[in-house]
Amino acid sequence: MLEFKDISYSYHTKSGETAAVANLSFKVEKGQFVSVIGPSGCGKSTILSLAAGLLSPSSGQIIKDSEEFGYMLQRDALFEWRTVEQNIFLPLEIKKRNTPQMRKNAVALAEKYGLKDFLKKSPSQLSGGMRQRAALIRTLAAQPEILLLDEPFSALDYQTRLEVCDDVQAIIKSEKKTALLVTHDISEAIALSDKVVVLSARPSHVVAEHTVGFGDSPKARRNDSHFAETFEVLRKELGI
Repeated sequence: MLEFKDISYSYHTKSGETAAVANLSFKVEKGQFVSVIGPSGCGKSTILSLAAGLLSPSSGQIIKDSEEFGYMLQRDALFEWRTVEQNIFLPLEIKKRNTPQMRKNAVALAEKYGLKDFLKKSPSQLSGGMRQRAALIRTLAAQPEILLLDEPFSALDYQTRLEVCDDVQAIIKSEKKTALLVTHDISEAIALSDKVVVLSARPSHVVAEHTVGFGDSPKARRNDSHFAETFEVLRKELGI
């Protein structure tokens, strides 16, 4: 579905060239939920920008089966002057797919995942968790093949983050979407992912990849005896 093959990328500034990633290689298979973790400043968000085509690699090749990406950011970025429903329609307007059928599909998705009574409300009337759910439905509205998630839970308090993680993973799996998440949170990566990719410090490359084969939901994984063991392995690989 999405493959990075020996990707390198450098930023060019007035003070010179800074290598962000070097010889980076990993795959995201169709239907997989893959998390990328690494030290702060190692270029995790750069990887999402490369995947989406917002940046072009200095060398290497990115192979993708689809150009239909949905991007979910660190903050929900819901516009206060639009209702929740109008926010969800925004990708359809931008991509010129704002047809009655696409709007109907988007509303059905919102209703399916608990937003039926909030569609005509403003974002400020929603809790933090509900705002992130609305942001995910907005991302799904244009029916992307691959979801790119840039630390979408980092602005939430701990309890809300746990609840929203469970919600988001359940929705993504139910809709049979492929997802690539970048996060600094080891627990989050283990709880959500089919596979965790561990990066080195900048310029980042892949240190290790781990398949997560226990637990059928984020909550079940956190309660599983293998969770602490996996956490320690990842922690040591990150050098923390």
